[in-house]
Amino acid sequence: MTTETARPTAGQWLEGARPRTLPAAAAPVVAASGLAAFDDGAAPLRALLALVVALALQVGVNYANDYSDGIRGTDAVRVGPLRLVGSGVAAPAAVKRAAFACFGLAGVAGLVLVVLTGQWWLLAVGVACVAAAWYYTGGERPYGYRGLGEVFVFVFFGLVAVCGTYYVQTGRVSLAALLTGVWVGALACALLVANNLRDLDGDRAVGKRTLATRFGDRGTRIFYVSLVRGAALVVVVVALLTSSWALAGLAGLLVALPASRRVLEGAAGRDLVPVLKATGLAELVAAVAFAAGLALVGAGLL
Repeated sequence: MTTETARPTAGQWLEGARPRTLPAAAAPVVAASGLAAFDDGAAPLRALLALVVALALQVGVNYANDYSDGIRGTDAVRVGPLRLVGSGVAAPAAVKRAAFACFGLAGVAGLVLVVLTGQWWLLAVGVACVAAAWYYTGGERPYGYRGLGEVFVFVFFGLVAVCGTYYVQTGRVSLAALLTGVWVGALACALLVANNLRDLDGDRAVGKRTLATRFGDRGTRIFYVSLVRGAALVVVVVALLTSSWALAGLAGLLVALPASRRVLEGAAGRDLVPVLKATGLAELVAAVAFAAGLALVGAGLL
């Protein structure tokens, strides 16, 4: 069977969607919604729509990344989840269609949010999110190949996702929401840094200039640990602005401690896969615990 006629199984499509990255999409929505509940602005339907937007964009960028890296040949030798195009199990055009189908779903959910809020300028934010998702590895000059991946992840999976979710529920953006975007974005960056550390040698061989290839092995390991520790520090600052119960988010960061140890001890290649899992889990657990603590305070239960 040639690549053009390949028909991936449902399981292969699921693996290609990289479900382990989904915590990075869900965490900002969860954290922002807990903060909105603390500020008496919880709007469950809007939060749910924001979650659909975030998850659809995440899966879309994963398929877009698979497509763009696959046609460039940078996924020919890769450690980690199945690459649909690079492995030859899916036609590039099919993966590209899947990516844009996810972007379309995100667009529909986002449009409903815009109608509910009446804030039509949010359409521009949605367009920017889709453009950032596609041009991460797509187009003639993908920013992911120039060491800017972490910057855009911090902005869109941290600041934009948190502040946007908070805004559509409360109609404003607070300092606490902005700082929540900072710590969530830092953990999302840590997830990407761990991924790029795992792929460092392969990326360097094909000329993919991620921050890991620029910082080198030791620098990337220090960067990862700094992001996790920085996120913990900002959680403390948010707790000072809101409630001590926001410190529940630190419990989630405990999940990242063994991962940080493995990174500092020199884990490489497939040995970094557990680090990726732990980092994604740490971000999600931190967001859930943080949100639960603030939401319970907001409801008068703590």
